[in-house]
Amino acid sequence: MKLKSILLFSCALLTASSLYAQVKISAEIRPRTELNQGLKTPASDGQKASILTSQRTRLNLNFKNEVFAVGAVFQDVRLWGQESQLTTNGNNVTYIHEAWAEWFMDEKLSLKAGRQQLVYDDHRILGSVGWAQQARSHDLALFKYKGKVNVHLGLAYNNSNLNNNFYTGPDAYKAMQFLWLNHKGENYTGSVLFLNNGKQYWKNNEQTEQGIYYSQTLGTHAKGSISDVKLVGNFYYQFGKDAGGTDISAINFALDATLPLSEKAAVGAGYELLSGTDQSGATKNNSFAPLYGTNHKFNGLMDYFYVGNHGNNVGLHDIYLKGNIKPGKVKFNAAVHFFSADGKIDDFNQGLGTELDLFGSYTHKGQVKLDFGYSHMFASDALYAVKGIDKNSTGNHWAWVMLTFKPTLFEK
Repeated sequence: MKLKSILLFSCALLTASSLYAQVKISAEIRPRTELNQGLKTPASDGQKASILTSQRTRLNLNFKNEVFAVGAVFQDVRLWGQESQLTTNGNNVTYIHEAWAEWFMDEKLSLKAGRQQLVYDDHRILGSVGWAQQARSHDLALFKYKGKVNVHLGLAYNNSNLNNNFYTGPDAYKAMQFLWLNHKGENYTGSVLFLNNGKQYWKNNEQTEQGIYYSQTLGTHAKGSISDVKLVGNFYYQFGKDAGGTDISAINFALDATLPLSEKAAVGAGYELLSGTDQSGATKNNSFAPLYGTNHKFNGLMDYFYVGNHGNNVGLHDIYLKGNIKPGKVKFNAAVHFFSADGKIDDFNQGLGTELDLFGSYTHKGQVKLDFGYSHMFASDALYAVKGIDKNSTGNHWAWVMLTFKPTLFEK
């Protein structure tokens, strides 16, 4: 996407504005430096720590009046040093992360169509994946109804060829539909989600006939409080067929409790189960897939599980303790996770390891945010076996620091 096109789009929004319209142009610049030795998978023996800096740069354009709204997010994601110092627009370094329009049919009903982020409940099944510099967005039509029960119906169907109905693109599904029902009470919020996920496959070796295997995810999310304890829970069941045509029977259960100790401190604990498949003897796929959620938010910050990995594997039990304190302008957080497998691991016990996460944040005058953290994975022999890595003597740790700038450039 060339800079000229972005400027023309911005001018079109400003020209379309009226006394009853809202126009906002904002930006985001977010560099993050990481020291990595054993992130996502244990470091191999003798592996040296790497240091890299990634950066997300965004230009956000939004327009809204009583009839419709449009939004666009132009995004550039890169590693420092990845592009030549003499980079030109021909290198296609900027692309569209979001480009959608929403039609307000009346006060309760609207249709939002285009490339957009999907964020529902706690991000477990559908999330923006905001930690990843590139984040996630979908191409779909989204019908929304506002009432005592809010209803969202999403419809997506992907194709990559004008002359036939074959899909050979990079996305995770050929077709996807979901229905989300949400009710907010005085002291609680409850949701029900049904998601039908279709993955394409070739019916013959000549790749002249394509079919779709569908899996279904049905479940509920709820949050509320008992006395001062804040509770959040999930339960989802998956069935249907996976991408290889194997029958699925899998569950996800989670419960999180947080107790505020004061306005500046809190402690909590939780448990999550993502069912898994035994390494030997299984006839069904019992591995729960969190699909399109923000998986970095769950199961430890080092991303050993379900962040582009651990799919169709032995699953996970995650028991954790957490706490935070804000003695001044800096907020400090800590969490410890005790991991074990749900499915049986050949020749090993179920314990996978323990992860310690320490992280914090500081905001300067509400305009610049500094985040930082350190994590260490105390991996068991079973985790090395599951990941297919020979055990090392160097340890597995990860440290990071990130700056975020989000200025509003124009608002009317």
